[in-house]
Amino acid sequence: MNVIDLHSKVWAGLQARRKQLPHSLLLVGQKGLGKYELARRFAASLLCESPSIEGLACGKCLACNWFEQGNHPDFRLLKPDALGEEAEVEDGKKKPSQQITIDQVRGLDEFFNIGTHRGGLRIILVNPTEAMNRSTANSLLKTLEEPAPDTLFLMVSSEPMRLLPTIRSRCQVVPVPVPSMKLAEKVLADEGVAQAERWLALAGGSPGLAMELATSGQGAWLELLTARLGSGRKSDPLATAAELEKAVKDSKGKVALKHITEALQKWMVDLTLARNGLSVRYFLPQQTIISGLADMIPPARLIQSYRALITRRQEAEQPLNARLFLESLFLDYRALFAN
Repeated sequence: MNVIDLHSKVWAGLQARRKQLPHSLLLVGQKGLGKYELARRFAASLLCESPSIEGLACGKCLACNWFEQGNHPDFRLLKPDALGEEAEVEDGKKKPSQQITIDQVRGLDEFFNIGTHRGGLRIILVNPTEAMNRSTANSLLKTLEEPAPDTLFLMVSSEPMRLLPTIRSRCQVVPVPVPSMKLAEKVLADEGVAQAERWLALAGGSPGLAMELATSGQGAWLELLTARLGSGRKSDPLATAAELEKAVKDSKGKVALKHITEALQKWMVDLTLARNGLSVRYFLPQQTIISGLADMIPPARLIQSYRALITRRQEAEQPLNARLFLESLFLDYRALFAN
């Protein structure tokens, strides 16, 4: 996916900063917009020895070769181990961390004590910046407060309000907006994604998330979920929970309870919109079904249920028992239709 075509104005703004770079830039925007890839392309262009007029890395020089191989001496990437290419874990082995650890941040000390290649720029890319506990964030803050010369922090966040205010205040914020639907559909079509409009709606307009939904095999469990939710009061919460628990296990980490909870939150938003005579936002193919269901539910009950789901979304990160969590989720959903 060509993030520079999607965010040409943001890219132009980043290039305009090349002559006088700050110590830290914070790219913010909703999930799935390509913020990380945008930051990575910018880092590559800054380290490139022969960038193009548009600021693109040449891809041919020694620095570009180092960067693509992941061993450029002046570049460091801080990210959770769980986001690594080989994050899948065998049974019985320790799961990779979902957090950026304090040891990763402390490991930058040695990086700062070594001179840069050919006296150039030193870059640290942090993604996602909110994936730090308080101790790790405070350790990073000390570095931001007294930055080493010729050093740029490129920070990426989909949830900037989860960051320490002191970290946000030391960064120049770069908003990454949702692209127009027409542009996003074209980019996805160029990537061979069918039904681009449907996936973009489900992804809230984020092309990266839409592509992930369309190509990662998540369509099967989503079809299952929407079919069960579409049954309304006739749904079987216990059977639905069993089916989706199996889908989570069979996905080998690609589908998590949080994904199911988030999908249910979007379904509730669409029910609320339909209850107020508006078009659905996320589940476009189910517009008629959702409109019919919405007429059966008192508006106050919808609001209460959505508020409860916000708490459930937090619980989904570390549930005590996956089956019980899902059963409770779908029992509450069926209760919406009680007389």
